[in-house]
Amino acid sequence: MKSRFLIVMIAAVTLLSCTSSKDNTLAYFNNLGDATSGVLPNVQGNYPVRLQPDDELVISVTSAVPEATAIYNVPMNNPATRSSLLTATNPRSQTYLVDNQGYIMMPKLGRIAVGGKTTEEVREYITEQVAKDVKDPFVRVEIVNFGIDVLGEVKNPHRVVTGQQYFTVLDALAACGDLTEYGKRDRVYVIRTEGNQRTYHRLDLTSSEVFSSPYFYMQQNDVVYVEPNQIRIDNSKYNQNNAFKLSVISTIVSGVSVIASLIIALAR
Repeated sequence: MKSRFLIVMIAAVTLLSCTSSKDNTLAYFNNLGDATSGVLPNVQGNYPVRLQPDDELVISVTSAVPEATAIYNVPMNNPATRSSLLTATNPRSQTYLVDNQGYIMMPKLGRIAVGGKTTEEVREYITEQVAKDVKDPFVRVEIVNFGIDVLGEVKNPHRVVTGQQYFTVLDALAACGDLTEYGKRDRVYVIRTEGNQRTYHRLDLTSSEVFSSPYFYMQQNDVVYVEPNQIRIDNSKYNQNNAFKLSVISTIVSGVSVIASLIIALAR
């Protein structure tokens, strides 16, 4: 009898250990195996951030002779600058807002088409124009309101605003404290607006192939959504049912209390 019990216990422990070893739902990049080093897949092609309406740019033009390029820079009291960014401790906040047609207005150069271009392409164009009058100009172009919305099963869902232009889905998730234990690692969706169309793509963070996806690098105003697992869904349903039951019980108790009070009052 004891020997049978022992065999059953050993079998149960073995089964549990096998199950737990295969159940690795919280891990990332499971297909890397036990290797200590290797080469990860690369993104096929180039996916730079393209400027779009409502992007906010910081553009500075300098040269060996600052007076020569002063006319190309926005004055500090620029009315197009967003007031939320204008502070005494942040003098670099001389910004240009891309309008609905994809243009900005620069001193001296006038109206410039920037929609659909990268900051590098805009920098090269401005440098070329300024170089007609100024020797060896140095131009810097940056997006200051590059943002991604991260929703779903992350520890701190919110809009992530960064000055980086090469920002990955892993950067976005890390900025929100990583996924919760209820987030599906193989169902992370990226929703993207391209022109007048919205597209979406599902990323599988349990596979290193995610590094080769064109959705691995974020674009302006992307939405990252982490799908909840079944445990989270079941818990939510359970909590909702309990809340409903408590509400019904509370209503019944209140009603009985009112009726009892009326009976007592009438009896007196």
